Amino acid sequence: MAGGAEFPGAPAPEACAAAPEGMACVPAGPFLRGSDDGPENTRPAARVWLQTFYMDRNEVTYAEYKACVKARRCDPSGPGYTDFDRPRQPINGVRWFDADKYCRAQGKRLPSEAQWEKAARGPDGALHPWGDEPATCERAIIKDETGRSCGVKKLLSKPETGRPFEVGSRPAYRYGLFDMAGNSWEWVADWYTRDYAECGADCLGVEPRGPCQGAATCAGFRRKLVRGGSWYWDAAHATAIYRRPHWPENQPFHHFGFRCAASPAEAAALRAAASPAG
Repeated sequence: MAGGAEFPGAPAPEACAAAPEGMACVPAGPFLRGSDDGPENTRPAARVWLQTFYMDRNEVTYAEYKACVKARRCDPSGPGYTDFDRPRQPINGVRWFDADKYCRAQGKRLPSEAQWEKAARGPDGALHPWGDEPATCERAIIKDETGRSCGVKKLLSKPETGRPFEVGSRPAYRYGLFDMAGNSWEWVADWYTRDYAECGADCLGVEPRGPCQGAATCAGFRRKLVRGGSWYWDAAHATAIYRRPHWPENQPFHHFGFRCAASPAEAAALRAAASPAG
């Protein structure tokens, strides 16, 4: 059955198939996007419908990104700080364009903002990947009363600024995904709007992709978004609804990372390529 009376334009849901290596499946259906009492740019809340999709279980790591650069399929980028180059730390300091190119080189793409939010909060509007309980250092890599990155100092220069941990340093929560709260901000595909009301129909209904439905250029919109908070910021930023805008050129420079997503067709192609016959 498709989306029914609530979402008459929704296609028939595709069942979760075996996820490609390193990915997890987020099943089709409606979910509560945004908030009526959160930050101004998260309003208003609305139910939207998404087809099944697949999401990287972890943020893309330094080693994975640098391997793509070495293969000449990605552009050199990030990080710009010391102690950010451990192989399993999330890559940081990349432009939106770099993140987009990496995902495409893997046969994937950046998640839409709606996909990222559903993966983080599930269908019923939870505030975090684990539920509505607040973010703590037991659940996520954030700034708390002990300092940034849960009190762990960065080596060499400016130790008080902290650093991201290796991916998967905290438990996997919803859908088996790691670090959807804290550790590293994550780029998503959409252009940024000041709130969902400004976005209008492009942020509503079935498979919303944000302004201009995710077109490469969108008149009047110049910023993209990162989601999820990071080691540098406190619990208020590490929610499933918090939206932070930034220029896709990453100027001024910030330490943002990303993870990739795949449609059912893209996931099938990845599985076929990974099979012995592929």
